[in-house]
Amino acid sequence: MLGMTKRLLLSAAVLAGLSGAVAAHAAPKQDLKGTNVVLVHGAFADGSSWSRVIPLLEARGLHVVAVQNPLSSLADDTAATRRAVDAQTGPVVLVGHSWAGVVISEAGNDAKVKSLVYVAAFAPDDGQSIADVTQGLPAPAWAGELRKDAAGFTTLSDRAIAQDFAPDLSPAQQRVVAATQGPWYGGCISEKVTRAAWHAKPSSFVVTTQDRMIDPKLQDAMAKRSGATVTHVRASHVAMLSQPKAVADAIIAAAERAQHDAR
Repeated sequence: MLGMTKRLLLSAAVLAGLSGAVAAHAAPKQDLKGTNVVLVHGAFADGSSWSRVIPLLEARGLHVVAVQNPLSSLADDTAATRRAVDAQTGPVVLVGHSWAGVVISEAGNDAKVKSLVYVAAFAPDDGQSIADVTQGLPAPAWAGELRKDAAGFTTLSDRAIAQDFAPDLSPAQQRVVAATQGPWYGGCISEKVTRAAWHAKPSSFVVTTQDRMIDPKLQDAMAKRSGATVTHVRASHVAMLSQPKAVADAIIAAAERAQHDAR
């Protein structure tokens, strides 16, 4: 009888522990409805570059908009981004990839923008351009694979897409990236940020450790300077396509912090 009682007590304890674990696991995540995420693509890309991240953000209740940048100048891209921000009701997490790090640094000085997220991006300081940020660094291998048209817009060769821009994607995915890349005006490299928004806005930085477009060490240095919360992801320059969950998690964390700070 005593042995049976012990077994019953043990079974009850195990069930209680399992119930607690299930309850903890099933605890509701922070409701992010009412918070907006504006995604800004970089050079040699378009809004579809966020296609694998968007569903993950929406699954958490976030309202998501992907900007279609003209990639024609800092002023033009900033204007397109500001229009997207202006169209939102409620707080905005502004996310920029690559060249768009320059864009969100300029466009992020808006009362609606509560947080910035840089994904494998440039984060220049006041009065700085990409040329300033990269001054003194050796020219990357992909620079020799740029193709410039008569109007001064540049695209990457298929070789550069496969070897430098998106080497961790499948050949089929690389072909899609090549087909949808947005031509980027070459003069953008010298356009300077007026007032870098990261001085006033909480920032996060996804550093891509296998990046062949923007040196990971440079990414780390820019992230440190901006005081950003850093996530290191083993991915190429297009982490939003090759590691979408890691990128989405960083954006979601920024949205959670922004919502908490607003309370």
